[in-house]
Amino acid sequence: MSAPMRKNYEPHAVESAWYEWWLKKEFFKADNQSTKEKFVMVIPPPNVTGTLHLGHALTNSIQDSITRWHRMNGRNALWVPGTDHAGIATQSVIEKKLWKTGQTRHDLGRAKFLEKAWEWKDQYAARITGQLKSIGSSLDWSRECFTMDEKLSKAVTEAFVRMFNDGIIYRDVRLVNWCCQLNTAISDIEVDKVDLDKRTLIAVPGYDKKYEFGAIWDFAYKVEGSDEEIVVSTTRPETMLGDTAVAVHPTDERYQHLIGKNLIHPFVDRVFPIIADGELVDKAFGTGAVKVTPAHDPNDFKCGKRNGLAMISIFTDNGVLNENCGKFSGMKRFDAREAVVEALKEKNLFRGTRDNPMVLGLCSRSKDVIEPILKPQWWVDCKDMAKRAIQVVENKEMEILPPHHEATWYRWLTDIQDWCISRQLWWGHQIPAYLVYPRGSQRPTGATNSDWVVGRTPEEATAAARAKFPQVPEADLVLERDGDVLDTWFSSGLFPFSVFGWPDNTADLEKFYPGSLLETGQDIIFFWVARMVMLGLQLTDKVPFKQVFLHAMVRDAHGKKMSKSLGNVIDPMDMIRGITLEDLHKQLHEGNLDPKEVERATLAQKEDFPKGIPECGTDAMRFALCAYTSQGASINLDVQRVAAYRNFCNKLWNAVKLSNMVMGDKFVPQEKPMSKGETEWERWILSKLQTTIEAVNNGFKFYDFAQATSAIYSFWLYDFCDNYLESLKPIIYGDANDASVAARQASGREVVYTCVDVGLRLLSPFMPFLTEELWHRIPRRPQDSTESICVAEFPQSVPAWADEEVERQVKFVQEAVSGVRRMRSSFQLTKQKPKLYYNTTSQEVEELLKKFTETLAFFTSCSEPEIVLNMKEVPEGCSVEMINENTQAYMTVKGMVNVEEEISKLEKKKEKTEGDRAKLLKTTQAAAYSKVPEAKKAENTAKLDSLQQEIDTMASTISNYKKFL
Repeated sequence: MSAPMRKNYEPHAVESAWYEWWLKKEFFKADNQSTKEKFVMVIPPPNVTGTLHLGHALTNSIQDSITRWHRMNGRNALWVPGTDHAGIATQSVIEKKLWKTGQTRHDLGRAKFLEKAWEWKDQYAARITGQLKSIGSSLDWSRECFTMDEKLSKAVTEAFVRMFNDGIIYRDVRLVNWCCQLNTAISDIEVDKVDLDKRTLIAVPGYDKKYEFGAIWDFAYKVEGSDEEIVVSTTRPETMLGDTAVAVHPTDERYQHLIGKNLIHPFVDRVFPIIADGELVDKAFGTGAVKVTPAHDPNDFKCGKRNGLAMISIFTDNGVLNENCGKFSGMKRFDAREAVVEALKEKNLFRGTRDNPMVLGLCSRSKDVIEPILKPQWWVDCKDMAKRAIQVVENKEMEILPPHHEATWYRWLTDIQDWCISRQLWWGHQIPAYLVYPRGSQRPTGATNSDWVVGRTPEEATAAARAKFPQVPEADLVLERDGDVLDTWFSSGLFPFSVFGWPDNTADLEKFYPGSLLETGQDIIFFWVARMVMLGLQLTDKVPFKQVFLHAMVRDAHGKKMSKSLGNVIDPMDMIRGITLEDLHKQLHEGNLDPKEVERATLAQKEDFPKGIPECGTDAMRFALCAYTSQGASINLDVQRVAAYRNFCNKLWNAVKLSNMVMGDKFVPQEKPMSKGETEWERWILSKLQTTIEAVNNGFKFYDFAQATSAIYSFWLYDFCDNYLESLKPIIYGDANDASVAARQASGREVVYTCVDVGLRLLSPFMPFLTEELWHRIPRRPQDSTESICVAEFPQSVPAWADEEVERQVKFVQEAVSGVRRMRSSFQLTKQKPKLYYNTTSQEVEELLKKFTETLAFFTSCSEPEIVLNMKEVPEGCSVEMINENTQAYMTVKGMVNVEEEISKLEKKKEKTEGDRAKLLKTTQAAAYSKVPEAKKAENTAKLDSLQQEIDTMASTISNYKKFL
């Protein structure tokens, strides 16, 4: 800090050292013995699947700003860092890397695969930590955790054991959403729903060609011992190999005589009944007959349960048809689809196909088509927990913001289904349940709780097994631990209290749980938020946080969802440091995308970032992301807008440099800020500062970050820089030997200091690096020994500064200045100092303008204006501009310029500009223009608009000049 300020703001220089200094000083470390009011928040733990993206940057910018505001307000602020093991996502990424080398996880074995996973975790968790620090996140790193570390794993085991013993976790054979590509079950909310309005060919992972979806096929079953048949329809012809009934409506006269008779399966040795089921069948829909495949369809499963039907599974875990499928056994499921249709045609049972609008379920991770499959799994009974989660919002124990999300909360929790928590993975928390049976006896199926015992340790599980089989010697008991792991969201759901050491009664748990706020994206209200609330209430009997604030989702500038395969995902570090287009392409080739996706993403990057991404710096990125939060459901992020906030940072830099020049090297601020300004301008800027203080504090209180950022941006840029600092120039450069001038200079310096000091502290939560740097470059008030702006007192309201009357007066003066500036611009007067008059019919306005004659002359670059009440004769050679209904400005134009010469110059320039525009327009109308990249087209459109604006301005100026010929 001993070096002089650089000429311009350079983000990398400003951001290089402050974070390590903050850590060294332990400004972010919370005290579990403190008596201060607390503020506690846990980070939504990023997945260790790679690096952070702009969605994480948004989340962390908002959360850090909130935490810093609370810390500056004197609270014992704790923001807990951590990362998530992300079972499916991480295992999927690692397996993709193995596939590229021709290996699978099974080639490695579980132990070796887990070693690879831990190596991945160590590498990427360190990278994520580095990114979080670069973003300026004021996290308490002494409390950093990982969802699979010893402390959190203990909590996971404890939760499972307790909930099993309480009957909330249970074992059952039920339909699950099965991903054949990943070989695991996934929950309903991990299934992407794709709407198809007609027959569509779709690529399926693991296949070399595309398959038809969005169609419905009709075929017939023959009635046993009869020439009759029943025609049924299906969107999945291959599943007919698992049909165990056809259902009709009990009141449907067409089929009443067939109820109870059997149908003959054409491809396997099986007959099955025609049943009556009014719940499943709508007799007015289709043929009124429905094929029933209980093992592969949720509605059919319920029908099968009601009617005691056989449940025949036809798929292996890999999506291959199993031994129950006759000649189709061994085929992949979608190859079998086509084969079944052809075989039906051969047997003259095929009755046609047609378009069928439908919703296709895809695995959100692998994009494989989800297959409903019967599996014995572990389930969580959510109904009672969901009721409590609804109640805490209804009775205001927990507040959801914005409030419109409450309706979604109630709807989802009211209709909640039991939660399948088994995952057929290796990376994750292995389920602490053991299949137990006496050696030599038949191995149980493991389909129900009675086949299992649970234990926090193998010893505890053994003790439970001995209690279950007291007559069997321990040596004769077989205990097989479940090889599955728990759904990642189960451990994440414990995060608000597991990070503090639950189930142990730690000092941190006692002090910091429950938390104050949960801030996250609205897309995980079900994945994470609801489950944290349910598990928190169940296991701790406390709501895990008092408020939930859900922010919008980040999309690209075109409103598209960010996706690596689309090439529009931005690494926040690239926005902070800047990156060339070539290096963006290089990142695509180093990732896990297939060649076609790389090609598509490369083209998208060329269009969106033709010149790469400019260096914006952390502070500009954070400020932009917080400012964007007013957009509602989604945030369409334009990189150029972030770059514009980099310019704002430069403006701040120069403003503080100028302020230091105004204050001088020997300036020492007063012990306390002045209670009121001496001049109108001083009273005005302090009143604007008071308005800004209230707006920023209210923005934080009510999570209206757009209001807070807009207020502070407006104060710095328009109020302080463009107006107050400018208004000071005639005074500061005045004669200091004049006592009145010296007094105005002294009060002006004090007001400048107050504005800069308060303005930097208001901005600090959003722009921590820049404000720290600048705050250390201005003086401190006497007795102020605060080490860092991040622990300085956040500005509070000063009602004495509020002055609506002076704000009204200055606003009118600004309008009077703007009118004259418009006239100067229309005549393209730059260096000339024309004579200026203001005419008004209002005595109040006359007195007001006379108070501000010095300001009016300086801001309009005119001679000192003459203020006239009820002007009788308009001065010769003047242009006029209306200020309001009773006030006009007159500016001398004649004699200021050679009118004929100016008209001639402008007409020549206008003619050339019209030619340039016509040439460009012709280019855009050429036949080959359709092949021009979209980015270039956009550039040309903007250029055409700019040239037209220049032409219109010149035409207007020529017209104005001609009035004086």
